Amino acid sequence: MDSEQLIQLGQQLRVDAVRAADAAQSGHPTSSMSAADLAAVLLAGHLHYDFDRPDHPGNDRFILSKGHASPLLYAMYRAAGAVDDEELLTYRRLGSRLEGHPTPRLPWVDVATGSLGQGLPVGVGVALAGKRLDRVPYRVWVLSGDSEMAEGSVWEAVEHAADQRLDNLTLVVDVNRLGQRGPTRHGWDLAAYTRRLRAFGWHTVEVDGHDVEAVDAAFDEARSTTGRPTAVIARTRKGRGVAAVEDQEGRHGKPLEDAGEAIEELGGPRFVRVEVNTPHTGRSAAAPAGGPLELPRYERGDEVATRNAYGEALAALGSARPDVVALDGEVSDSTRAQFFAKEHPDRFFECYIAEQQLVAAAVGMQTRGYVPYASSFAAFLTRAHDFVRMAAVSRAGINVVGSHAGVAIGEDGPSQMGLEDLAMFRAVHGSTVLYPCDANQTAHLVAAMAEGDAQSRGVRYLRTSRGAMPVLYGPDEEFPVGGSKLLRSGDDDRLTLLAAGVTVHEALRAADLLAQDGLPVRVVDLYSVKPVDERAVQAAAEATGCLVTVEDHHPQGGLGDAVAEVFADGRPVPRLVRLAVGNMPGSATEPEQLNASGIDADSIAAAVKLLAEKVVVR
Repeated sequence: MDSEQLIQLGQQLRVDAVRAADAAQSGHPTSSMSAADLAAVLLAGHLHYDFDRPDHPGNDRFILSKGHASPLLYAMYRAAGAVDDEELLTYRRLGSRLEGHPTPRLPWVDVATGSLGQGLPVGVGVALAGKRLDRVPYRVWVLSGDSEMAEGSVWEAVEHAADQRLDNLTLVVDVNRLGQRGPTRHGWDLAAYTRRLRAFGWHTVEVDGHDVEAVDAAFDEARSTTGRPTAVIARTRKGRGVAAVEDQEGRHGKPLEDAGEAIEELGGPRFVRVEVNTPHTGRSAAAPAGGPLELPRYERGDEVATRNAYGEALAALGSARPDVVALDGEVSDSTRAQFFAKEHPDRFFECYIAEQQLVAAAVGMQTRGYVPYASSFAAFLTRAHDFVRMAAVSRAGINVVGSHAGVAIGEDGPSQMGLEDLAMFRAVHGSTVLYPCDANQTAHLVAAMAEGDAQSRGVRYLRTSRGAMPVLYGPDEEFPVGGSKLLRSGDDDRLTLLAAGVTVHEALRAADLLAQDGLPVRVVDLYSVKPVDERAVQAAAEATGCLVTVEDHHPQGGLGDAVAEVFADGRPVPRLVRLAVGNMPGSATEPEQLNASGIDADSIAAAVKLLAEKVVVR
């Protein structure tokens, strides 16, 4: 398109944004109008994409990080012929694919956006896949708002992109000066953004975002820059083209009061159809040949840390599955992801101490068909919870592994202890939460996490432990997701101990102590915390009438809640008792920590005896 045609396309995008928001009587048309010229130039001149084949390996990727500007995205789709005018006007209605913030319900949307500060970090993950895995010359374009440049996650991404020399990544910053409640931190000071981005090693171009020729030249410059990513920093005006709202405060997130008059001022509806550039013809690099999965095997009675079993199993899985990748947050010597890194260095990604970027990169890579395992200390994954939450909205299939969980880590103290992680991951829509107690169980669960397609996998979390623990199970036992293991049972059991991970071993020792005192108890290993084995829990309740959960986690949201929820359907509720970490730990050895929190064998046995004295459990 020539300059005049690009100008008209920009106006069409503005008009359609106004129309869509007016039909919905909600939305963010003014945020869409500021970036319309940027979008027009990108769509008509620089994006390589086949809308009939959104899975084409050569497609560029476009991520609308300022997801509230969804009317602009949907207007682009109409201009490209991907949606028609009738569907455009279903914006934000029940059942419409055109949601208030874009999600992968639309085949051209790779990831959900709307939680600001996520588009660029995810884009870095996609660009890493293109550069190091696919080796296809597609480009990743991220359109960001100026307000979200205040998010720390953005600067984690900025530094990582520069460190990795991602010259296939272009960030377009729509600097329209106004945020939700008023002016942004830097207003129209483009140089403020430039100084910061250049300090991290980015190439930058400052541009008038409404000068289509200048924008076109800036995008050309971005595409021709090698060795580093490029940021196009564009000065724009919010509500551009309509005097009543242009650069006016208080207009954010509202449809225009007189849409008809605004559309007339913008020149009326247009029906320009854009022929988008065809995708790149390059093919993905030939994937290394896989082979049969040969998981590590451990002998009963050996003492092995589940984190070690995770690393060894992941390395084995990487040999069998060329689509498996591993990411770590500079603790791979502790999480044991280093075992994978040693065997498969081309598929290992060091994300350093940047947990938001760690999870975001995993989300980006899974859009390209890879199966990512992202690991860090369980405690530090809390920093990335918003990215985990949005991964579920994105229908993403990612595997997250948290090591050094619970008070069992010992002397390092509470800042290093993951005591909220089970609750955090259980609360995520469609998630799976696994907490193995021995090495063979861990190995099988690591393999199970890779099964299925991305949407069926969803967010899967594996909790591993620091210290060595006895191997309880043989290497050929099976551990289905949603299953459990009955470790002790008898006809005279007075109650059931339900445990996972570290506390399984404590529960078994407690059962031995109680048996000596004539108090037989049942022991169940609930390694699948979500979905929990409801049948096993119900069977234990029917057999013993009392359930005692024991967990190295805070009382809220973990194993105890998972068990209690089994009886939330109105069936008779057994007596439920929870043993969990209710204290604020300090520094101490592992046995001392477990005892101080009341979850070691002696404490469990004492609690059961007290329970037996006070109530009739059978």
